[in-house]
Parts: sequence; structure tokens; C-alpha cells
Amino acid sequence: MADPSSYRPKPGQIPDSPGVYKFRDEHRRVIYVGKAKSLRQRLANYFQPLTSLHPRTATMVTTAASVEWTVVATEVEALQLEYSWIKEFDPRFNVKYRDDKSYPYLAVTMNEEFPRVQVMRGAKKKGVRYFGPYGHAWAIRETVDLMLRVFPVRTCSAGVFKRSAQIGRPCLLGYIGKCAAPCVGRVTPEEHRELAEDFCDFMAGRTGTYLRRIEQQMMAAAEDMEYERAARLRDDIEALRKALEKNAIVFNDATDADLIAVAEDELEAAVQIFHVRGGRVRGQRGWVTDKVEAVDTAGLVEHALQQLYGEETGDSVPKEVLVPALPEDADAVSGWLASRRGSNVSLRIPQRGDKKALMVTVARNAQQALALHKTKRASDLTTRSRALEEIAAALDLDSAPLRIECFDISHLQGDDVVASMVVFEDGLARKSEYRRFQIKSFEGQDDVRSMHEVISRRFRRYLAEKVRTGEWAEEESQEGAEVIGAEPGGLPAAVSGEVSALQEEDGRPKRFAYPPQLLVVDGGQPQVAAAKRALDELGIDDIAVCGLAKRLEEVWVPEEDDPVVLPRSSEGLYLLQRVRDEAHRFAITYQRAKRTKRFKAGPLDAVPGLGDTRKQALIKHFGSVKKLRSATIDEICEVPGIGRKTAETVAAALAEAVPAAPAVNTATGEIIEEDDGGSTT
Repeated sequence: MADPSSYRPKPGQIPDSPGVYKFRDEHRRVIYVGKAKSLRQRLANYFQPLTSLHPRTATMVTTAASVEWTVVATEVEALQLEYSWIKEFDPRFNVKYRDDKSYPYLAVTMNEEFPRVQVMRGAKKKGVRYFGPYGHAWAIRETVDLMLRVFPVRTCSAGVFKRSAQIGRPCLLGYIGKCAAPCVGRVTPEEHRELAEDFCDFMAGRTGTYLRRIEQQMMAAAEDMEYERAARLRDDIEALRKALEKNAIVFNDATDADLIAVAEDELEAAVQIFHVRGGRVRGQRGWVTDKVEAVDTAGLVEHALQQLYGEETGDSVPKEVLVPALPEDADAVSGWLASRRGSNVSLRIPQRGDKKALMVTVARNAQQALALHKTKRASDLTTRSRALEEIAAALDLDSAPLRIECFDISHLQGDDVVASMVVFEDGLARKSEYRRFQIKSFEGQDDVRSMHEVISRRFRRYLAEKVRTGEWAEEESQEGAEVIGAEPGGLPAAVSGEVSALQEEDGRPKRFAYPPQLLVVDGGQPQVAAAKRALDELGIDDIAVCGLAKRLEEVWVPEEDDPVVLPRSSEGLYLLQRVRDEAHRFAITYQRAKRTKRFKAGPLDAVPGLGDTRKQALIKHFGSVKKLRSATIDEICEVPGIGRKTAETVAAALAEAVPAAPAVNTATGEIIEEDDGGSTT
């Protein structure tokens, strides 16, 4: 931490003129950029006693190790240079609005010979007309689909356009009248460009004149008894009006303005912008930022204006910008905006009327955006931390369980017994660490024995990794010698066979290399006891174990007769339920996949030379394997493509195959009968 007095400029060194200043840290990185009407007065504010400074400002000046400045001629130049330096250096203590998404624009590529209408994101390109931004790309496509009836501008890609020109046939839009088909010469480049310009004029808000012109053409066609043309023009008018209805009418006049509102608290701020063009809301966007510097609403507005218009020119900067508070150098900011637009820009606070009412709506959106951001952040940070702390307190753990592993057993009436392991780190699912197991040591239904096997296999791999890296010999050699079945040096005999599996390729840990702080099993006392016994047999005593029983959502711990009961509203219980349910989902998904694979392997699969086509023909002819099994050889020969030799082979294979006992849906009790190819439904 630096002492600001160590790099404070000497009296008289700082000029009393407009300029931009930079604070740098000890590594010469720029950590803050600011501007001032008077550099001398502004910089003097940073070198007051630390107790007099705002906490964020105090943090900045103690992080910095030097300050430097650049003198400019006007405040507008200072604003431009400040924006450029913020973009260049990305200082950590400057307000930076984080856009939560890339907003789509409706773009017309007027820089091409045949302009194209499309959805565009990212940096704007020279020669392209942009409208928006829109909240969703589908909103653009709906608007364009309505307007292509009246303005059949090209929307296809360069590849499609070139291909249509080569084969001399337009695409589907050309056939249905939603493209003028310049690719095949239906219109000249000049006529197509005129269509694109009309499209742009309409989207820019000059709608009244165009609609009146089409209405006059419709009336003239009706008077000349060209009723089909009049009907088409009538439908064109209706399509344009529907497109206009998608943009809410705000003002009666053709107002072009951006309305900016700010919602803030001590730590964060949210900005919402409504783009009004031609008296209608054409787009909306929002940003959220951490208040890393001491800044008020006026300062937040100024930063928002810089980010919003720093890369814009021409009509992208509106004639009017309405804000909740004027920046400190309002005239300089207005001048900067005017230089970006090329004409005067009005920067003001709305006082009354429709614009004031719309500003209230924008402010309400900003408040909601900030509340939503805080809700997400609380869910991500505060709530998860509280849940882990509650679990640690309930289970009497030394610290919060940052890594939790949960195991579940799944089977169907004792068949296809599998297990799952899911991992949550810092309260979030880590799916790359999920594992699944097949029960190998026995057949049949025994959840307790299955749990013991799975836990043993998982932690044998963990111990094998510790042996490979040398941790076991250093840390647990003395204790491990007392473990039943341990080999000299403290390594359990069951582990020695696992070591080689982890010494492949580059030797990095492949699986099961990291232990959890908490092991959760889906079940009650028996499953918890089995898991604890598996750990004890391996000599592992630094992993907490608990079980979550489904019936009453009780938390069981080893060697306790009574469960731990967490309140229903407990965040800790909610996290354990999420972990348990995720383990159950992962296990049952694997079990169903194995069952489906087994059922698909029907008795016909064993018939040599019988491919999928003829198997399907047999099942289609007889309806099921059960009916095919009872058919005679002559009846099987009636199936197209089945000869007598094949029929005899099929009959013999089905006679040897013993029909499986009918499966039962344990949830409903209904019998699951055989279907195509021996599968079940």
C-alpha cells in the first residue's frame, strides 16, 4: 500500500487548465483515468488525508504509485481523450458498464451492389444502415417478414445469391413475392437500391407519407377497376400497419431521442436506455456496473453517455438525449455529442408531459434490472455461502464443505443395477466430475451392499492417486499400517491394483483424484453405515458422511440413532436436496439407458444372416415376437424376403430362446409387454 504523499506533485507543478490525468500503480499499469476543467483543483482533492476521502477513492490512491496528466485546449477535447484512454487502458477503478448480452440490430448493407436486409451483432460496419437495437432477434425477423411484402429487398446470403444467379432460378422468397429477385435480373440494381432506400426510410420513422402514397395508389387502382392490384395494395397497407404496431406509439410528433435512466445503491448501478425514433420505441438495452469509484448519478450518466455514443456517428446519435441528471460538464458533453452527430444535440432532463412519463417507465425498468441482477448475484454467492455454512453447522464440520459428492443406487427389480456419483463444488454442479458405475461384485437387489462397493471403488482410486504422487507415504504411512489388509508402507492391499490405472499417458490425474469434504448418500442409516464402513476399511477418516432419506428429508450421520432435522426453509437442506435429486436423476438416466439397450437385444439378433430390414419385415408382418414365436415355418415363409432356410433358422432360434418374465412398471403396476424386436413399451 503506497502513501499518496510519496508521489504527490509539488505545488505549482500542476497546471490550472483543462486536461486528463492517469493514476498508475507500481507496475506502471493505469488504474484510473479522469478529466477536469482545472487539473490543479481536481488533483488536489485526491491528496487530502485518507480519512477525508471516500473509501473507494482512498483505495485507489493507496494502490497508485504515480500520477501524470495531459493538458488539452477545451473540455470537449478532455472528454474525448478520457474516453479514448478508458477504452485503451481499461482501468480497474473506472466505472465500466457490463452489457449482459450482444444486442441484435436490423441492418441494411447499403455498401453492396444489391443491399441485403439481415440481423447483425457486434461492431458496426461502414456503409451499413442500422436500426435498433432490439431485445430479441426473432422480433427483427417478424418485422422484416411483414415488410418484405411491401419492400421485397434481398435477404439471402452471398452464397445463395451467387448460386441462384448461376442456375437462373430465384430462391423460394422470389417465387412467393417476398424478394424482387435481383439475382435473376427481375429488377435492375438501381430499382433494387431504391427499394432498400424506401425500406430504410420507413424504418427510420418516415411512415406517414409512404402510407398515404400507397393509399392513393390503392384508390386510383380501384377507380380504374384494377381490383386485384387494389387488393394487393390494401394488403400491403395492412402489413405495414402490423409492423408499426410492434413498436409502441409514444409521441405524436416524430421525436428522435434516447431516454436514459439510472438505478443505484451503494455498490452497484443499472442503466436502462430506450431508443425512440419517429415517435416510437425502436429498441431497448441495459447495463450493470460495480461502483468501483466514488461517483454520483450525474457521473454515472456521463459514463453511460461515453459508452453509448463513443463509437457512434451521424444519425446513430439522436437529436435529443433525456437523462435523470445532467453531467458536471453538461455543455462539454453536449458539444462532444454534437461533434459525434455532426449537428446540435439537446441534452436535458424532461420536466413534464409525455417525455417525463416515459422517463418514469425507463426508470422503473432500471430498478427492475438492478433488482434482478441482485437476485441472481444473491443466488450465486450469498445463498450458496449460507447453505454451505448451515450444512457445516448442522453436521459439526470444521469448515464449509466446498466439495460435496453424492452417490445413488438405481435398478429395476434387481436388474441393471447401477450407481451414480455427482459432484458439487462451491454449491454448483460440476458435471465434468460426474461418474457412473456398474455393480460387479454380485447380482440382485441389495442397495446397502451396492453402496459399499461403489464407495470402496471410488476411494480406492483416490488412494491410488495419493500413492502415485507420494502423498500416502508421507502423510499416512503410520496410520495405514494398522488398517486391516494393509501392505507395508501403509497402503491397503485393495489399492495396489489401482495405481497402474492412474499412471497412463502424461501421468496427470484422470479420475477420482480429489477428495470431498462431505460424502452424501441417498438413503438412511443402512446406506450411511455402509459408506462409513467402506471408508474405515480404506483407512480414510477425514471425510464427513451423511445420508438424506426421502421420506421425511432427514439427515442421517454415522453412529447416531437420531437424525439431524434441518428446518424446511433451510438453505442447507435445499442444497442437500438438489445434490440428492441430481444424483438420482443421473443414476436413473444411466439405468434406463442400460435397460433400453438390453431390451433392444431381442432373440432375433442371434439369428445369423438376418439383417435389420428382414427383422423389421417379420415384426411388421406378425406384430410382435410373441406371435412370431408361435408361427409355423410355412407362415414365416409368407413374409417377403424370407426363404424356407431362413424361416427354419428363425423358428429354431426362437424355440431355443426362453421368453423373459414380463416386466412390471413399479410406479403403476402395469405389465410391460413385448413389442417390436423384443423391446418393451
